[in-house]
Amino acid sequence: MSIILVTGGAGYIGSHAVLALQQAGFNVVVLDNLVYGHRELVEALGAKLIVGDTSDRPLLDDIFSKFNVAAVMHFAAYAYVGESVSDPAKYYRNNVQGTLTLLESMINAGVKQFVFSSTCATYGVPKTVPIPEEHPQNPINPYGASKLMVERILSDFDAAYGLKSVCFRYFNAAGADPEGRLGEDHNPETHLIPLVLLAALGKRDSVSVFGTDYPTPDGTCIRDYIHVTDLANAHVLGLQYLLNGGKSSTFNLGNGNGFSVREIIAAARQVTGREIQVVESDRRAGDPPSLVGSSDQARKILGWQPQYADLHQILTHAWNWHLSRHQLS
Repeated sequence: MSIILVTGGAGYIGSHAVLALQQAGFNVVVLDNLVYGHRELVEALGAKLIVGDTSDRPLLDDIFSKFNVAAVMHFAAYAYVGESVSDPAKYYRNNVQGTLTLLESMINAGVKQFVFSSTCATYGVPKTVPIPEEHPQNPINPYGASKLMVERILSDFDAAYGLKSVCFRYFNAAGADPEGRLGEDHNPETHLIPLVLLAALGKRDSVSVFGTDYPTPDGTCIRDYIHVTDLANAHVLGLQYLLNGGKSSTFNLGNGNGFSVREIIAAARQVTGREIQVVESDRRAGDPPSLVGSSDQARKILGWQPQYADLHQILTHAWNWHLSRHQLS
């Protein structure tokens, strides 16, 4: 059977995509440098893990020569917005140069289906909400800019080499595998929901609210939170679309409604039944006030339908994962 190469498959979203691919009947090979990924997550899924980097062209060429790779799912990227502002070279080198090396190796091997993990950060500060795919792209941080550069590269590679791609611009991934096999565990952790839950666990003294003077109803940032399992399932649908001859396309992935930082904290208090201390801080550079996406195209063309759109359900799955991960109750 053909194999799907998943780069960054030991990470949060990538590991859930590996599970979804396996459930759909695909064989998977994971390439991950384990800088942020977790070996044990891949091993628990029984997928083959190759430890290495997308910038290593000889390694990539060797993978494509040894395995009958039908398509690539690409999650291997640095994704800390604040760090991208302070150290943009790291982001352009890994997210752009590393992806370019991967694409060149693919073309050389005759592999021409590519599913790309992009981001709503390519839009910058939105002019309309919810954001459609045709919204102008004007990223306000190097992370978003690096993803936009790859999208442009993919467009050019389609025209020049016939490489077909699906780009998923998704909003805030959250939650965990409903059966508790996988979840979110970053080091350092910067995502709101796990930070809130770590505070509820007593692993952190408090959670910081960065900015309380945004032009939103309660003054805090609004984000569209989408369950990671729904994201993973969308990637499988995107892959199947390409394997069935689909043209290069871009899709937003979100639930179409947003929640403020304060609303997330309040909901987490309800789900966990625990107090969560809050410290108000200044705004962070590169944070738009509101990011909410329209996923109409993914629903229409791919037949995608989120299964876990309820915020309390997302938080409950994440909470159960954290309780298990930290062996607390």
